[in-house]
Amino acid sequence: MLTLWASATSPISCEKLVRSAAQSRPWMDLGRIGLYGGSAGGQNALRGLLDHGDFYQVAVADCGCHDNRMDKIWWNEQWLGWPVDEAYRRSSNVEDAHKLTGKLLLIVGEVDTNVDPASTLQVSAALVRADKDFELLVMPSTNHGAAETPYASRRRMDFFVRHLLGREPRWH
Repeated sequence: MLTLWASATSPISCEKLVRSAAQSRPWMDLGRIGLYGGSAGGQNALRGLLDHGDFYQVAVADCGCHDNRMDKIWWNEQWLGWPVDEAYRRSSNVEDAHKLTGKLLLIVGEVDTNVDPASTLQVSAALVRADKDFELLVMPSTNHGAAETPYASRRRMDFFVRHLLGREPRWH
């Protein structure tokens, strides 16, 4: 497994990094690429499947803000500007949920005080309306970064093993 630390980096930037790394690493299998991210990275992990499903096959999105129109405006102004305009709609995973390809696991903390859990529930509702298959893990009594708890971390790894390696995890 190759891990790239790219905090809030776009999926297209990660794709370029992976393709470049693969040139000198023949063991890398570009047919089995997964994304994981939390918070803004969770938004980007899902965005990878929505916009680049030809490259990414699997994503786990933890506590993502899937529509910047409902998040803390001071955070989003840094990246999308003010006032709220078409850029906010274009960056919405909720708006583009119908484009999902690949396997998706959404993880959210029930009592997240950083990104409202409603953001994950809204993108879940949009995926259901679009008749897209996905998995949703709500972590009870858990705050932001729910996927870093022991249970959710195991579930994340199990998800990648199942969908990238095509087998049940050996610890089951």
